[in-house]
Amino acid sequence: MAQQSAAPRPLRVLVHGASGRMGREVVAAISKTPDLVIVGAVHRNTAGRTQLELPSGAGRIPLSNQIGDLLDATRPDVMVDFSTADASVAAARAALAHGVHVVTGTTGIPQPSLDELNAKAQERGLGVIVAPNFALGAVLLIHLARTVAPYFDYAEIIEAHHEAKVDAPSGTALAIARGLAQGKGRPFTHPKPEKEPLPGTRGGEHQGVGVHSIRMPGRLAHHEVLLGAAGQTLSLRHDTLSRECYMPGVILAVREVVKRKGLILGLENILDL
Repeated sequence: MAQQSAAPRPLRVLVHGASGRMGREVVAAISKTPDLVIVGAVHRNTAGRTQLELPSGAGRIPLSNQIGDLLDATRPDVMVDFSTADASVAAARAALAHGVHVVTGTTGIPQPSLDELNAKAQERGLGVIVAPNFALGAVLLIHLARTVAPYFDYAEIIEAHHEAKVDAPSGTALAIARGLAQGKGRPFTHPKPEKEPLPGTRGGEHQGVGVHSIRMPGRLAHHEVLLGAAGQTLSLRHDTLSRECYMPGVILAVREVVKRKGLILGLENILDL
């Protein structure tokens, strides 16, 4: 009888920003995924705690605000990050220096920092996935916007989030605007008002794509693309109803990043679109 090959060991995952809204969802999702194991959590304010209780009585994991020490102690394969741009870049540098792949959903990371992380990842043979949105529907929205852009002359994006979101526009809105511009191949027509009694009413602009941000309670994440041509409009819309919608994309990215080398920007680049 032929010997059965041993099952691959679960990927070891460290979560950076574990006490934030998205971080808590990631901890819960990874702790119940059979081929992944969560080995540690990092958050800037541990309130004197050294362990984090996992959901549903699944045990405890080390908790620290010192990422270098925790990387040494837990030896993860992948670090998942949901934090702020500055903290994310610093954590990614530390992870790559320890030979750890990186998945981050933090938005607002400047291009020079992305270039730096790409160079470090290439040098060490590691993968880094930076995705402005892990909801598969939102990723498809970006793909659809890029696909239909050549057929329209006008484009506007309306995005709405909760009042505590620190950046505007959202990283997803910027990704949609860039996708539209890439698909169009030239700037869209963006009429300027002859009179503007209230400055800024036309919102932001990227390559002729208008971008408008709403911040108020009762919203999680909403993105709508309005495209116009002579005699017609087309609307594409995605609504996030709960943060659990991001988890299939995060899990997919964790599984895929260990197979990659260098920077992958956007979840669409690991999907067969």
